[in-house]
Amino acid sequence: MTTKSILINWEEGIEMKSIALLIQKASVFDSTIYISRDDRRANAKSLLGMMSLGIEDGVELDITAEGIDAEEAVNTVADFLENPQT
Repeated sequence: MTTKSILINWEEGIEMKSIALLIQKASVFDSTIYISRDDRRANAKSLLGMMSLGIEDGVELDITAEGIDAEEAVNTVADFLENPQT
């Protein structure tokens, strides 16, 4: 299992398009990927789950993945969340 914590710095906030792109990036991996905020956790491949987290500027998220490509999955998701223009 691989875990990484990041701080969201999106002054414009996260939009539905960004969530859809995140899900696309996460879905390429075989690993199970979860994103946690406070006491809530969602599957990074689930639109409803990701929307339920209420990701906004200034929140801290934990990204966790388990599987054969867990490290690459965590790094890819973290990179996207830290640099949404990619």
